[in-house]
Amino acid sequence: MVTMTLEERITRLEDIEAIKQLKFRYSHICDDMHNPKNIASVFASDGIWESEAFGVAKGHAEIEELFRGFEKMFSFSQHNMMNPIIEVNGNNATGIWYIMGPWTQTEGNNETWMALRYDDEYIKIDGEWKYKHLKVELRMTADR
Repeated sequence: MVTMTLEERITRLEDIEAIKQLKFRYSHICDDMHNPKNIASVFASDGIWESEAFGVAKGHAEIEELFRGFEKMFSFSQHNMMNPIIEVNGNNATGIWYIMGPWTQTEGNNETWMALRYDDEYIKIDGEWKYKHLKVELRMTADR
């Protein structure tokens, strides 16, 4: 076990809390109609959003375009994030999160519950944590 100074321990805890806040900001953007105008703010300029079920986008312009599609696809979502495991290594970090939440599809007003897993890579840029690679795995859907 590596012994850390009090300052290193505090920095680690602050980094973990900042990453949690990043995930919550992402969730709020998604639940604000998958707001394409704000989504780039949580990603590094070369960041990646990836899901086998929903597509891949690299860089701010592609991520914004993907979210314009989500904005049209979903009329409601509620991202309930839970069970984070966050590992920090200097200016890089990883995170695993789970989500269970309802979505309403615009077409047909179909209501669906989804369970997903997020495997995230983060990078600290100028003192602020951003997504380097956000990978979403769809684990379960259940129609209402």
